[in-house]
Amino acid sequence: MGCGSSAPAATAPPQAVSGTNNKGRTNNNGGGTSINAGTAKETKNIDMALKRAKFEEEGKIKLLFLGAGESGKSTIFKQMRLLYGPGRSDEELRMFGVTARSNIVVAMRKLVILLRDSGLEGELDAESKNCAGENSMTPRKAYDELLKYLVEKAEPQNPPNTSGDWCGEDWCGESPRAGMAANKDAKQLILHHESIRILWECNTMKKVWDKRASANVVDGHKEFLDDVTRFAQLQYQPTKRDVLVARVRTTQVIVEKYRIKGMKYEMYDVGGQRSDRRKWLDCFDNVTAVIFVAALSEYDQQLAEADNNRMKEALQLFYSVINNRAFSNSSVLLFLNKKDVFKEKLQYSNIADQEPFDDYAGPVGDFDQGVLYFIRKFKEQLVDEELKDTFIHVTCATDTNDMDFVLDTSTTIIRSDNLRRAGFLLAD
Repeated sequence: MGCGSSAPAATAPPQAVSGTNNKGRTNNNGGGTSINAGTAKETKNIDMALKRAKFEEEGKIKLLFLGAGESGKSTIFKQMRLLYGPGRSDEELRMFGVTARSNIVVAMRKLVILLRDSGLEGELDAESKNCAGENSMTPRKAYDELLKYLVEKAEPQNPPNTSGDWCGEDWCGESPRAGMAANKDAKQLILHHESIRILWECNTMKKVWDKRASANVVDGHKEFLDDVTRFAQLQYQPTKRDVLVARVRTTQVIVEKYRIKGMKYEMYDVGGQRSDRRKWLDCFDNVTAVIFVAALSEYDQQLAEADNNRMKEALQLFYSVINNRAFSNSSVLLFLNKKDVFKEKLQYSNIADQEPFDDYAGPVGDFDQGVLYFIRKFKEQLVDEELKDTFIHVTCATDTNDMDFVLDTSTTIIRSDNLRRAGFLLAD
């Protein structure tokens, strides 16, 4: 790690300079001995610093977040930053602001298509008849506008709110880091936010929302849709909550370093989509612990990139991770995430109705029994070892108070298990 080259350079003092005065004559008053003594002390300090750095490097905890796409692992990664790391720069906040606006437009685009494909336009017409005023924006008019500009992507003629340098006045503006598509969608939000609000608030859309699993709409973006007017304001600046909820697809390996309770942590977040998983191999060396994240709420959803149930995919992926020889000396923690969405979904989506989980025999809509059922499913993936209950957490990644407790508990478990594996603690 470069330790061998540092010490010799420090132990070769420039004698020709240090042992002479400013007139080039040799200093015979004992100064050379003093300088040599000082150099030896500096060398000793450097050696101690190098040993300390080596000890810290060997003692650091390398934490790897794994899981299928949209499981919430990147949100947990962001919670780590919120709880233990530095604040966000304006550049980062602008990126998240553009992303949040784009998330709203992407969600509404999917919902408009789902409304059309579900044959609910007639109900929308009936609901619109009750709206007062011939020139008022009705749910049907809002739907037609969004279908034209968000789905069919027609170019607007004389678009509203674009006189002057409106983008320059917008605090978020454009963000190169967010990508071209996200920046374009963010502008669409500012242009069509009122139509989005009206359509979102109508009764017909509530029926469409209950079908969102078939369109792979991100559940957490309901929070954004409920507050769409705030996001459309030109002075809008993302809150910490907005940063957590904003969906940014992870395509590269992201590394963050923190010091938690005196221990150095190096944390890796990687993309969960199938196309991104080949990059995981580069992160497998010397991993102290893996936090595998699976979304409980995805038991009735299909993968975006393949015809496979998302929870089934998560179980298959967990099997490949937990039984991988690269992690034979690593702690593995399981986070069953999105418990809040799971609880809400159970009221209208039965676990046993999903083909991969038709063996579920618990009561319909029972949260606790549903959680226990999926815990058993994950435990069944282990070949050799048993997954202790203390290594399993049922989480809501967007709840900072919940994650503060879970992450604090998890880091304690990881440190203890690391010491046990190293032989410093007796096994339970």
